[in-house]
Amino acid sequence: MQELNIALVTIGGLTVALSLVAGLMRNKVYFLSEPMASVILGIVIGPLGLGLFRLSHWADPFTIMEQFARLTVGLAVMAAALRLPQRYLRTHIGSMVAVLVPGMIGMWLVSGGLVYLFLGVPLWIALLIGAIITPTDPVLAGTIVTGTTAEQYIPASIRDLLTAESGANDGLAYPLVFLPILVLQHPPQRAITDWLVSTLLWEVGAAVLVGAAIGAAAGWIERESREHEFLEETSLLSVTVALTFAVLGGVKLLGSDGILAAFVAGLLFNQFADATDESDDQKVQETVLRLFTFPIFVFFGIALPIDQWISLGWAGVALAAGVLLLRRLPIVVIFRQAVRPIDGTRDSLFAGWFGPIGIAALFYATVAHRILGNEIIWGATSLVIASSILVHGITATPFTKLYGHLIDNPQSSDESDQSSAFSEG
Repeated sequence: MQELNIALVTIGGLTVALSLVAGLMRNKVYFLSEPMASVILGIVIGPLGLGLFRLSHWADPFTIMEQFARLTVGLAVMAAALRLPQRYLRTHIGSMVAVLVPGMIGMWLVSGGLVYLFLGVPLWIALLIGAIITPTDPVLAGTIVTGTTAEQYIPASIRDLLTAESGANDGLAYPLVFLPILVLQHPPQRAITDWLVSTLLWEVGAAVLVGAAIGAAAGWIERESREHEFLEETSLLSVTVALTFAVLGGVKLLGSDGILAAFVAGLLFNQFADATDESDDQKVQETVLRLFTFPIFVFFGIALPIDQWISLGWAGVALAAGVLLLRRLPIVVIFRQAVRPIDGTRDSLFAGWFGPIGIAALFYATVAHRILGNEIIWGATSLVIASSILVHGITATPFTKLYGHLIDNPQSSDESDQSSAFSEG
C-alpha cells in the first residue's frame, strides 16, 4: 500500500506540475519534454535511483507495462482519429497507401537490417526488433503536432499527415511484428499459413470491420441523440473514452488487433457524429490520454534495463543512432513524390525526422517478450525507445520553429534551388 501512495503522489504531482507549465516547457525549457520528465521521475523513484518503487512488487513488470501501454496507445490512436478532418483518409488515400505499405515495409527492413548488422542476432530476431520499432508513436507524435507552437509553425497538412500515419501504422505494425514471432515459433510453412489466415484475415481484417461498424454506429447514434436532444453534455464528454475502452476490450476478446480497431472506430465515429462536437470529443480524449501517458513513461523509467544496455556496448549506441537517422528519414525522402501533403525538401526532411518511437514500440516489445522470453528484444528495443524520447524531445521545439521560419522565409531555399538548376543547365 505504501508503494501505491508513492506512485499516486509522485505521478499525480508530476501530472499537475507538467500540466500547469506545459506551455513554458514547449517554448522555453524545450530540452525537457513531458515524456522525458516522466522517464526521469521513474529512474529517480525506481531501482536505479532511490528504490522507492518496484513494479515487481505489484506483478510481472512486463505484464503491467503491456496492459498500460495497450490502453495508452488505444487512447492515443482514438485521439489521432478525432484530430483528423472528416474523410481525411478518403481524400488522401494515395498518400496514406504510400506511407503505410511501401513506407512501413521499407522502415521495417532498414531497422531490421541495422539490428542484424550491429547486434549480430539471428535474422528473424533482427526482423522482429525492426518491426517493433517501425511504427511512428502516436503519443510522442501527438506532443509534436499539437499545441500552440505546432499550430503556429507546422502547416495543417503536415500535422494531419503525421497524425494519420501515427494513428494507422500502430495497428498495421501488428502483422509485421507477428510474422517473425510465428516463424520463430513454428516451421516456415505453418508460420506463413497462420500469418496469412489468422493474422492478416482475422486479426487485422476483422479488426477493421468491427472497428468500422462500432465507430459508425456510435457516431450515428450520437448524431441522432443530439438532434432529438437525448444527449446530455456530461454524457457526451465520456462517449469517446468509453468507446476506446469498449473497442479495445471487445476486439481483444475476439482475438483481433484492438489498437487498429480503435483507430478505425475513431475515424468512423468522427465521420458520422455531429461535427460541432468534434472539438469537445478531442479535448476530452487528449485530457484522458495525458492521465495515462505520464504513468506509462514513469513505469518505463522504472524498468529501464541499464545492465543490458551496458552489455550491448558501442553496438547499442550505433544501433540507436542508425535507427534514428536511417529508419525513416531516407524512406520519406524517397517516397515524397507519392505523398501529396509533402511539398519539397523542407517538408520531407521535417516529416522524415519526426517519426518518434515510443509507447507503441513498448507495447509490442512487451508482447514479444511475453511470447518468446528473449531478453535481447527488450534490451535493444528499450534502448531505441529511450534514445527517441531523448533526441526527439530535445529537437521538437527548435526544429519545429526552424521549419516554420524556413516556410515563412523561403527566399534562400528558392535561390539555392535556382542556382542548382542553373548549374545543371
